[in-house]
Amino acid sequence: MPRIRTWENLPPGVRGHLADRMRDREIGIPDLNRLRLWIDSNPEVPEGDWYKNFGTFEICGSGSLPKTFLLRGQAAKGKAV
Repeated sequence: MPRIRTWENLPPGVRGHLADRMRDREIGIPDLNRLRLWIDSNPEVPEGDWYKNFGTFEICGSGSLPKTFLLRGQAAKGKAV
């Protein structure tokens, strides 16, 4: 299974999209810290589509790449991690 990429290892376009979604979704610093701790744990993620629920938001990805953020109540697709 792949491991999620860190911020520094993301393609510039993906980094920009994630930063835009963080602002659009008004994801707060405490939530981003929980996300950072999870990513720092070097988690394995599925090869295909996946999502991780953090309560107030979800991060969605495919393989090693995180792709977007969803707010609570928005439908995620893929395998929960």
